[in-house]
Amino acid sequence: MNHLFRRILLVMLILLPGCRATADVDPNFYIFLCFGQSNMEGAARPEAVDLASPGPRFLLMPAVDDTQRGRKMGEWCEATPPLCRPNTGLTPADWFGRTLVASLPEDIKVGVIHVAIGGIDIKGFLPDSIPAYLKKAPSWMKGMLEAYGNNPYERLVTLARKAQKDGVIKGVLMHQGETNTGDPLWAGMVQRVYDNLLGDLQLKPEEVNLYVGNIVQAGGKGVCYGCKKQIDELPQTIHTCQVISSDDCTNAPDRLHFDAAGYRELGCRYGETVARFLGYEPRRPKELSTVNSNLSTITVPDDAFIAETTVPGNAFPKVDKERRAYFRIQAPEARKIIVDVCNKKYDMKPDGKGGFMAVTDPLPVGFHYYFMDIDGVRFIDPATETFFGCNREAGGIEIPEGSEGDYYRPQQGVPAGQVRSIYYPSTSNQMVNGQSSNDPITWRHALVYTPAEYEKGKKKYPVLYLQHGMGEDETGWSKQGHMQHIMDNAIAKGEAVPMIVVMESGDIKAPFNFGGGDSNRQGQSQYGASFYPVLLNDLIPYIDANFRTKADREHRAMAGLSWGGHQTFDVVLTNLDKFAWMGTFSGAIFGLDVKTAYDGVFSNAAEFNKKIHYMYMNWGSDDFIKSGDIVKQLRELGIKVDAEESAGTGHEWLTWRRGLRAFIPHLFR
Repeated sequence: MNHLFRRILLVMLILLPGCRATADVDPNFYIFLCFGQSNMEGAARPEAVDLASPGPRFLLMPAVDDTQRGRKMGEWCEATPPLCRPNTGLTPADWFGRTLVASLPEDIKVGVIHVAIGGIDIKGFLPDSIPAYLKKAPSWMKGMLEAYGNNPYERLVTLARKAQKDGVIKGVLMHQGETNTGDPLWAGMVQRVYDNLLGDLQLKPEEVNLYVGNIVQAGGKGVCYGCKKQIDELPQTIHTCQVISSDDCTNAPDRLHFDAAGYRELGCRYGETVARFLGYEPRRPKELSTVNSNLSTITVPDDAFIAETTVPGNAFPKVDKERRAYFRIQAPEARKIIVDVCNKKYDMKPDGKGGFMAVTDPLPVGFHYYFMDIDGVRFIDPATETFFGCNREAGGIEIPEGSEGDYYRPQQGVPAGQVRSIYYPSTSNQMVNGQSSNDPITWRHALVYTPAEYEKGKKKYPVLYLQHGMGEDETGWSKQGHMQHIMDNAIAKGEAVPMIVVMESGDIKAPFNFGGGDSNRQGQSQYGASFYPVLLNDLIPYIDANFRTKADREHRAMAGLSWGGHQTFDVVLTNLDKFAWMGTFSGAIFGLDVKTAYDGVFSNAAEFNKKIHYMYMNWGSDDFIKSGDIVKQLRELGIKVDAEESAGTGHEWLTWRRGLRAFIPHLFR
């Protein structure tokens, strides 16, 4: 009788539709849920080794649509960055999956579901706390929350249930805590999130561990270093929790996020920990063996030349025809030196005589900031010219273009304009280097370009007010951007009318307070807004009084790169009586509702197009700030706007040089 019952039951299992669905679950498809804040979201730009597809054994179920990459929410695809959302970066989950694939048998696949939001409190993942959290979430987070239907926990669970029809959930990866640094209730709230996941997905805690990565340490100087202890102690609250060490994981200059190498290392450690728990010997992906490796013997080829940014009298840095850069420094007491260029770190090799040397991978053409690190202390290579960038003085290296870059180089026979250094009085905003001043008048610095012909007559000129980006200063456009050569060459060819160009610091030399919850939405941010009354009430009147200008809106333009583009929108669109031309280059335009922004300035396209004679926006094809969507929305409203994407460039000076060159021929015509 029992034998007959078993046979009937077997037939039912085969024939019933519901049972057939269960049979389709692949026990060798291991699925992991990944959630957290910005370091799980990914804040580093992926490099070539990260972008190579890991193949069909490492899959991603996207939590949002990504039309650029042809991804649809809830449909498995190969797991190449970005895993989180479009325009996010490299995440620990990238190299977690690659490490696990390298460590597990070839018949096992790995899948991840990835939901993360920069700066989110752990309450943002608690179902009973989410409605209240949405009401007080900072404005810059609203768009990210909306991407997950204003309920990131529900999005994670919904996709996890769908994934359970394909495979088996084997673990939960978390990287969160920075926002809750010092919060005594944090561990308990993490436990509630974990317990909710286990209950909603009917998982057993002893089979589905919680793996929690530690924070950026930066040698004890990490911005959220105080969070390390509470993460280390989390297993005291959750017995199935394993903490992933971040010891010696390298970090970005902000000391809040990891750099690309740091994300790789942390991701590998996640993967190794999970592999051990599953009973396998961890193995790192073979591609890591070539990352950050220098030549065993560094030989400088004969075709290498001294970089144009090298201080005269020094033999290095050099650049070869393959665009590799060579760095050398004498430091006999140093133990370890690293050179960091283009967000990639290279160990400098000792020569046994007190010298250290490194060679990079081929670098993109254009200008790049770089630093050296000697025994944990960051400094500027004494052999390079210095440039204000990254919120401080920095080293820089120019990787030259071919003849296509002649437009930003001085040319034989082209009359040269002047870049003048001026100090002007301001009473509109009592700020000096970001600090309040009690003086009734403050003196501010600006640079002013005058065309070559300016000295030869009494002619009056139109004026372009040109702003730099976050963490740079008024010298950026002339030193890094070669603005004066772009202007000289364009004017000499008749491509641009002679004009005056004014560059000011814009009160954005100091970093933006992301950690403090400040808004970065267009028209709402206070970062750099202290410059607006200075520009309107002090700088423009000073320029008009001390230079031969055509002092009316028809002959006044404003443009800016990155946050300078943000400032351009804020100033021009609220002062159409003073400006008639505007442009942005990789403009930091966030949270813009084109139908209502700036009191509906775009809602009457005919009126706007009459007042703004020319509007231009550009960005790089590899830029993390793109303006394509804004351009599309503006054009749908009937706004006339020219736009270009700079091929092969990112958020960098070559993009902005190209943007300026394309912008100025249309001004004051």
